[in-house]
Amino acid sequence: MKRIALFPGSFDPLTMGHLDTIERGAKLFDELIIGVFVNTNKNSFFTHDEKLVTVKESVAHIENVKVIAQEEKLTVDVANQLGAKFLLRGVRNVKDYEYEKDIATMNAHLDKNIETVILMASPKYNHVSSSILKEIWKFNGDIQDYLPTAVYTALEKKRDLFEK
Repeated sequence: MKRIALFPGSFDPLTMGHLDTIERGAKLFDELIIGVFVNTNKNSFFTHDEKLVTVKESVAHIENVKVIAQEEKLTVDVANQLGAKFLLRGVRNVKDYEYEKDIATMNAHLDKNIETVILMASPKYNHVSSSILKEIWKFNGDIQDYLPTAVYTALEKKRDLFEK
């Protein structure tokens, strides 16, 4: 049986921490599907289409990874549609763990056949979050090392629009 995993997230923006989790997760599964979801608790910086483009460009080098858009369904329902029996998540710290544990427990309640696999963040990225990077960027701080090239380029295009 093919091992398919879904890595859901809002990816606003996709960071090198996310990319590291994706690259490591791709080694564990036959197919890893990145689901660009909407987080109803956050105001997105990038449009849904912009996120899709930058995520696709950032993972193009990984053969067994594909990217999908998802805006209106529960994660477990999307996983079932895709034939994914695993949800991949990354955690940086205890705060992330508590949050992810609650989500994993609820997802297990919604569908007992889907297993959540959690990868610990690589030490060099365990302090990186999309929210922090956006804040630094807004005040002209250097965040280039924490973003894939496609994402950084898209951010800088937005800066050009803001400054005009």
